[in-house]
Amino acid sequence: MNRVLSITLIAALFIITACGGGGGKSKIDQIKEQSKMEPAEAESNVPASERITLDNKGVGQIKDLPLPETIDQEMVARGKAIFETNCSACHKVDKRFIGPSPKGIMERRSPEWIMNMILDPQLMVEQDRCAKDLLVEFNGAAMANQNMTEEQARDILEYFRTL
Repeated sequence: MNRVLSITLIAALFIITACGGGGGKSKIDQIKEQSKMEPAEAESNVPASERITLDNKGVGQIKDLPLPETIDQEMVARGKAIFETNCSACHKVDKRFIGPSPKGIMERRSPEWIMNMILDPQLMVEQDRCAKDLLVEFNGAAMANQNMTEEQARDILEYFRTL
């Protein structure tokens, strides 16, 4: 009987400790503190997912990406397939999920920012204010680096142009 009680108490303590015990800081507060990711003061009233930052190209290898007027449907098809395979576990086209919806992203972000976020989300979260604010808004759910090639990221971007 004592052994069962001891095991039960140890399991209960483990569960309480693993869940934070209710007395410590939340996970998102810890992320904010560790990375100093409080939202930019002037923009704190507008959620990062709704903020328009078309002049921000982000941080990374893509510095300038002019887009042609016409949408390349072959790229769209490839981009949609890549998105469905690699991104749809966290991003839903028509609604907020673990991460933001890409619908309308071309009206909120520059092509360079989108490409840089796809290609190196960790660098973006470390150095780009909007990416940091998105991380906070989405409860610390960091975007996984899918190790996309520039061509794959460009195909996804072309798909986003159709949303």
